[in-house]
Amino acid sequence: MESEENSRTTLSKHSAEGHRRADPSPVVHVRGLLDSITEGELVEALQDFGAVSNVRLLPRNQALVEFESLSAAEDCVESEVTVSGQLVFLSFSTSSQINERAESGREPNHVLLFTVLNPLYPVTTDMLYLICCPYGEVLRIVIFRRNQAMVEYPLQTQFDCVETAQAVRAVLQGAELFSGCCSLRIEFAKPSKLSVLKNDSETRDYTVPPFYKAEAQTRPALLGHHPSAFHAAVYGRPGHYSAPRPLSESTRDPESLEAGIPSLLSLPMPHRPPSHGPPPPLALGRVLMLHGLEPSQFNCERVFNLLCVFGNVELVKFLRNKPGVAMVQMGDEYAVERAVMHLNNSVIFDSKIGACVSKQPEIIPGRSFELEDGSSSYKDFYMSKNNRFTSQEKTAKNRFQHPSRTLHFFSAPPEVTADNFEEVCDSLKLPSFCSCKIFPPKNKSSSGLIEWDSIPKAMEALVVLNHHLMRQADQKVPYTLRLCFSNAGDRE
Repeated sequence: MESEENSRTTLSKHSAEGHRRADPSPVVHVRGLLDSITEGELVEALQDFGAVSNVRLLPRNQALVEFESLSAAEDCVESEVTVSGQLVFLSFSTSSQINERAESGREPNHVLLFTVLNPLYPVTTDMLYLICCPYGEVLRIVIFRRNQAMVEYPLQTQFDCVETAQAVRAVLQGAELFSGCCSLRIEFAKPSKLSVLKNDSETRDYTVPPFYKAEAQTRPALLGHHPSAFHAAVYGRPGHYSAPRPLSESTRDPESLEAGIPSLLSLPMPHRPPSHGPPPPLALGRVLMLHGLEPSQFNCERVFNLLCVFGNVELVKFLRNKPGVAMVQMGDEYAVERAVMHLNNSVIFDSKIGACVSKQPEIIPGRSFELEDGSSSYKDFYMSKNNRFTSQEKTAKNRFQHPSRTLHFFSAPPEVTADNFEEVCDSLKLPSFCSCKIFPPKNKSSSGLIEWDSIPKAMEALVVLNHHLMRQADQKVPYTLRLCFSNAGDRE
């Protein structure tokens, strides 16, 4: 309590001194901010004193905040203010307005440059339109680099246009499109106008009613890109139980198109299987990108072993020109969300794995090649019996767990022992486990828990040992061992 009171006394003292040193100004100098503060959080904390026209974060936990009126700035400086729970020091700035050119090297402009940081999910023009349109009319959007996009606001008058862009920049600066990723860094762009040649997910001109131009259409294949796509289009994907439907479906409402706003309610929504987390973003795709796979350890089967615990796996395709990179088409968008949430930045075979959503709506089969172990770089798992979400009963049995040191095994031979598992691990060159607990056999098979001394070792075991065939002396048909992550070790 004493330290807090001393802090308040010191801040009040400095505030009074700063108030005497500088003449009253609409620009307030803020000090003592948290390292992780964003412009949006700062505006939210100070907008009760009056309308904020501009914000600029400075080094050393400082910022400048420009109010539209001098009285609002005076009320702010004379008050005790906390920003995100942190008591801050406020004083008048020696400047009467924030000089954008001096701070950023660029004049304020009606074109904003968005940079998307940590882009686990793809960003489209429709997504940027939806977050920007509440603050003013959007003219054009161009995504011209992997993680960058420009959004152009209407040039009605130069003052109004710049003011709108400044408001958008202040509110959305540092915000996350999705929880924990896709954060925005926004600055004024150099060009004063954007050029759009075609309308698609990366470039769009919203001034052409109904914001699209006639584009050359190629005649589509009658049954899709490959048999799996045809089967999914007509009968639904594994784990979905809809009746056969026509191949062609309208994905947008014509009235919404004429209004210039895509209708989210008219987009085809997948049937959601039972899960234990929040629904994924609407823009999520079914294709997952995996980076950092150790080429000498991974093949299509092992990628399947890793991902099948999060949802049905349909296709796996390694990229020829990018070693250690694979595309995986999952059964639905929710499986992709779970895989990204649980696998991104994991370490497997001493290599850090990156998981993100691909911009491709589906995998298109191409010419395959041999991986290091001699297997094919492409494999279709659509009808695999090892997919675990092919019926309502099977789906209900799955529990989605974050990677842990403990693996739950099931469908093992009824007479299996810990020594059997040690022999299998030795033959597959897996690290030894710490403990093994076998439950009483049920339904002519056994289950239990196996614990390793680290999460990376347990993940290696899941990749290699999952769906391993275990034979018993008196049985002609082998047992298919199945593994998944368990939180049993966390509870103990």
